[in-house]
Amino acid sequence: MAEENAQPLNYIPEVILKKRKNSEAWALRKKEQFQMRNFQSKKTKDYIKKPEDYVLEYRNKEVDFIRMKRRVKRKLPGVLPTNPKPLIIIRIQGKKDMHPSTRKVLHSLGLRRIFGAVFVRPSAGVLAKLQKVEPFVTYGYANLKSIKDLIYKKGNTRIEKRTVPLTDNNIIEQELGKFGIVCIEDMVHQIDNLGPHFEEVVKFLWPFELNKPAEGLRGSKTLFKDGGDTGNREDLINELINKMN
Repeated sequence: MAEENAQPLNYIPEVILKKRKNSEAWALRKKEQFQMRNFQSKKTKDYIKKPEDYVLEYRNKEVDFIRMKRRVKRKLPGVLPTNPKPLIIIRIQGKKDMHPSTRKVLHSLGLRRIFGAVFVRPSAGVLAKLQKVEPFVTYGYANLKSIKDLIYKKGNTRIEKRTVPLTDNNIIEQELGKFGIVCIEDMVHQIDNLGPHFEEVVKFLWPFELNKPAEGLRGSKTLFKDGGDTGNREDLINELINKMN
């Protein structure tokens, strides 16, 4: 008797369920787009900064300049190794809290963007520059695998104001053939061994544009040796390169 009085379950057609799901997904997308427009609108010229924003930005830049002058007075870190390897420098910090003098040093190293990376020959002059921009970069000695991975996967050059990937050895031969460098392997050899044409190869390469690592950076300006992100990582820089490549 109870079974005869039981109410039948309401059946919802599959078409309606799909429509509901699509409507919910559409609503979520619209919400994300709205939030993104609000975020981007703050970056446009129409966004008016508050006076306290300018004050904070100015103070941060002045603090950066004072700290840079203090770092310059310190003794240069360590002695150059007797069998040096190429240094790779990665910019991991630096926006509004950077003094123009700091930005100028970064630009002289070819680091105009966050997560940009360049190879340099170790020298006292380079170490002095790194000391000035220490809170905004991390660096270390690149091994052969890292050098190959970077050039093969992210190697670019600049031709007629255009960024061109190194997918054709003819491009390399045209620019570096006069130095006996005709392919990527020749470039790798020059960088890994700090060859006589190291500077020509590095100048030919456009700064590498690395990916933000899913893990490995905490946004800290504390030195790596003290548990932060910045400064000298020595051979451990290769682990970070692997995460950002």
